[in-house]
Amino acid sequence: MTRLRIAQDVLALFPEALIGVVRVRGCDNAVQSAEIAALLRQAEAGARAAFAGATLTEVPRIACWREAYRAFGASPKKSPSSIENLLRRVTKGEALRPINPLVDLYNAVSLERVLPAGGEDLERIEGDLVLCRAGDAEPPVLLLGEAEARPPHPGTRAHHHRRHRLGHDGPR
Repeated sequence: MTRLRIAQDVLALFPEALIGVVRVRGCDNAVQSAEIAALLRQAEAGARAAFAGATLTEVPRIACWREAYRAFGASPKKSPSSIENLLRRVTKGEALRPINPLVDLYNAVSLERVLPAGGEDLERIEGDLVLCRAGDAEPPVLLLGEAEARPPHPGTRAHHHRRHRLGHDGPR
C-alpha cells in the first residue's frame, strides 16, 4: 500500500502546514465528463470575478505561497505555485484546457478554494510518496499536459519524490 510521508526537513521548514489527502477509487479517468467540465468553467468564472483587477502577488492566499517558495529557496517569480499560475491564466481570460476528469476537478477545487491541489495515479507508483526537498539526482517527472519529463530544481523545492514504473504520467 502506498503511503504519503513528509520528510523531516520539510516539516521543520513548515511546522504548521496542513496537507489534505483524498483517494478516488473506481473512476474512469479516460472519459471526459461534461459535469466536471461545467464545474471547471464555473470555477474559472468565479475566480475571474473574485480577482478582477487584483494584483495577485498581494492577495494573501497567494502571498503565503510565495513566502513558502522563498523559504525553501525557489523564486516564486520563476516558479509560481500552481494556484497562482491557474489564477493568472484565468484572470487573463484564458479557459483551462481539459486534461482529464480528475485534473479538471482538482483545478476547479483549486480555483474555488484558492488552494494548490495535485494528484497521482496510485496504480503507477511503486513505494511511498514522499514530500521532500529535491536532490541533485532527482529523476525527471512527466507532468500531465506536458510533452517531456523534467527534473525538479535540485535543493530548491519541495516535491513529490516517487519510485514508479516507466510511463508515469501523474500530475504535479
